[in-house]
Amino acid sequence: MVDGTTQQARPARIRLGMVGGGRDAFIGGVHRMASRLDDHYELVAGAFSSTPEKSLASAVDLGVSAERAYASFSDMAEREAAREDGIEAVSIVTPNHLHYPVACAFLERGIHVICDKPMTASLADAKSLVEKVSASKALFVLTHNYTAYPMIRQAREMITQGLLGDIRVIQAEYAQDWLATKLEDSGQKQAGWRTDPERSGMGGCIGDIGTHAFNLAGFVSGLELESLCADIQSFVPGRKLDDNANVLLRYRGGARGVLWSSQVATGNENALRLRIYGSQAGIEWSQEDPNYLWFTELGKPRQLITRGGSGASEAAAGHTRIPAGHPEGYLEGFASLYADAAEAIYAARDARTPPSGCLYPTVHDGLAGVAFVAAVVGSSQEGGVWKSLDIPSGNG
Repeated sequence: MVDGTTQQARPARIRLGMVGGGRDAFIGGVHRMASRLDDHYELVAGAFSSTPEKSLASAVDLGVSAERAYASFSDMAEREAAREDGIEAVSIVTPNHLHYPVACAFLERGIHVICDKPMTASLADAKSLVEKVSASKALFVLTHNYTAYPMIRQAREMITQGLLGDIRVIQAEYAQDWLATKLEDSGQKQAGWRTDPERSGMGGCIGDIGTHAFNLAGFVSGLELESLCADIQSFVPGRKLDDNANVLLRYRGGARGVLWSSQVATGNENALRLRIYGSQAGIEWSQEDPNYLWFTELGKPRQLITRGGSGASEAAAGHTRIPAGHPEGYLEGFASLYADAAEAIYAARDARTPPSGCLYPTVHDGLAGVAFVAAVVGSSQEGGVWKSLDIPSGNG
C-alpha cells in the first residue's frame, strides 16, 4: 500500500535463453539490450556460439552461469526444458540457415521463440515452421523491429481509420552502401555470412533489408501483396548473392507499388523510407529521422506529426518512453517488440488473452517475407516475369 490503493505485483521476469549472439556478434547485443530495456526479461542460459569454448567465454562475459552455457542448441533445448527453472523463451540471433532447426528444437518443447528475420533461409522451411508453430503451445515472435516505431504505429492507425482514403500507391526503399566493395573477402564476419548462400539463403540484399521494406509496407498499409516483377543484380564482381533489387508490386484491391533495396547505394547508411498515397491524403516516413511523420491531405499544406507531440495518437504514445524532442528509434523499436512479446508470454502463463495493443510480427509474417524473397529471386531469374507469392491460403 502506497497511496491507499492496492498495488498489483509485477510479473516475475521472463527467463530468457539465447542461441547465437556471442562475442563479436552485432545483433545479439542489440537483442540483449532490447530485452532488458523495459525489465521484462532475465538472460539465464545460452548456446552463444558454434564452438563450446566461445560459448562459455561469452556466457562469462554476460554473467550467465557456466552450467547453463551450452555447446549446442539441441543440448540447450533438451536440458532447459527438463529444468524446473528452465527458460520460458529463447532468442534466436544466428545466421539465417540456423533459424529453422533452432526454432523447431524449442517449439517442440513448448518454449516460446523470438526469432530474428528473415524467418528461414528457404520457403520449404518457412512453410514447415508455420505447421510447427500451429502444433505447439508456444508463441513465435519475429523481430521486424521497425514495425514498433511510434510513428509507424501512428501511420498504421491513420490508414486503419481511413484518413488516407483508398490506398493507390506505395513506395518503399531501404538503401545502404556498406557492401559497395567486396567486404566479404576481408574477413568481416557480418559481410561474410550475409553474402554466402549457404548461410544467408536464396536472397542477399533482398533478404537482409528488402524484407524490412516489404514487411513495413504491408504492416502500415494493411494490404496484401498479390504479385511482383523483379530485377536483381550483383554489382560487385564475384559476389554470390544480390546486392541491389528493383521490384514492382501489385496489391490486392488495386494499389500499386515500387520497392528498391540496395547495399551498394553510395552515400546511404540505413535509409529505410516509406511513402503511401491514398485518394484523400499521403504519408511519408524515414527511419533515419524516425520521430517525424509527414501527413498531407489533398489540397492542404503538409503537416508534421511528431513522436510525443500534440498530434501523436494513442498507438504512438504507447510506444514512447522519453519526452518529445529526444531521439528514439532502433533499440527502442526492438525493445517495444520484446515488451509486446512479454505481455503475450505473461498472458500465456495465466492462460488468458493478451491485452489489446499487444502487436508483433508472427510466423505468418515470416512466411510472407520468405515467400517474397523467393518470388523476387524467381522473377529476376526468369527475366522479370510477374510472380505471385507462394503462400498457402489462410496464411496471410
